[in-house]
Amino acid sequence: MKPSKLITRLAAACLVLGLGAGAARAEVSEVRIAEQFGIGYLPLQMMRDKALLEKHAKRLGLGEVKVSWSRFASGAAMNDALLSGNLDFASGGVGPLLTIWDKTKGNLDVKGVAAINSMPLYLVTRNPKVKSIRDLTEQDKIALPAVKVSIQARTLQMAAEKEFGAGKHEMLDKLTVSMRHPDGVAAMLSGQGEITGHLTSPPFQQQLLQDPNMRRILSSYDVLGGKSTFNTIWATSKFRSENPKTYQAFVAALRESMEMINADKSAASDVFIRTTKSKLDPEFVRKIVLDDENEFTTTPRNTTKYAEFMHRVGALKNKPASWKDYFFPEIHDLPGS
Repeated sequence: MKPSKLITRLAAACLVLGLGAGAARAEVSEVRIAEQFGIGYLPLQMMRDKALLEKHAKRLGLGEVKVSWSRFASGAAMNDALLSGNLDFASGGVGPLLTIWDKTKGNLDVKGVAAINSMPLYLVTRNPKVKSIRDLTEQDKIALPAVKVSIQARTLQMAAEKEFGAGKHEMLDKLTVSMRHPDGVAAMLSGQGEITGHLTSPPFQQQLLQDPNMRRILSSYDVLGGKSTFNTIWATSKFRSENPKTYQAFVAALRESMEMINADKSAASDVFIRTTKSKLDPEFVRKIVLDDENEFTTTPRNTTKYAEFMHRVGALKNKPASWKDYFFPEIHDLPGS
């Protein structure tokens, strides 16, 4: 073969190889995931601790994928980051998921990837005069992650409607204050200041209830009529369609994370302590993870009750026909609600 032809063929081969490498790396090389505070995010913490997304990305031929983790104080803040293109997977309560699904329907089409738990949310008070939400007055201020839009805020609105009647769902909104979970705990335990109530989640509500001056006056399980999803994960349809293998790797990693947690919850509680650098007593954390009230599952539960309520009070323009409208198809085989 003439040298000129050999060079031409080698150049063509290099071009093909170059195109092949480019095609293999067409998906994102970095995945940005955010969590919030609390034991509810243990599936993501397990995923991070065991590098499960990196493992499944390699298995699917994506090579080395960088995974960046961040922490937000509320789902509303995550939605802003997702819409601005600074986040790939957001996590938080059902309320923020429904809000962004409704807001982006027909454009970015944000939907849920999966649920990550079923957990009750408690409203805890330090005011000895308050026995139920009916006893709350202007002198009571309730800390929660984000007023009006967080899952805690929506749960309180649903409780108010049940207690005071239709059209009264916002009756307690004026008593709520946006505050990070750890800050709400500190404010309650100080015994000072305006915060007399905290509508929070594990482990924060259990921390409060260790104090004999605190008591629970509301559980989201009572409001929803049974076990219900607290936290979910969501992403844009654009990310899912442009990065199908990366998305597939994320779902596989999440499923493996769930399997690992449910296979050994005692060991999983150590992951929470390690990844969050928690100063909590390990046995205290272990009891919460092992509590039958708290389940780690990808199956959405009672989410449609939030959707129906939010649509009825005008918080959602679009009314979903079922939970499958706001979750991607990968989990449609589950017995969700």
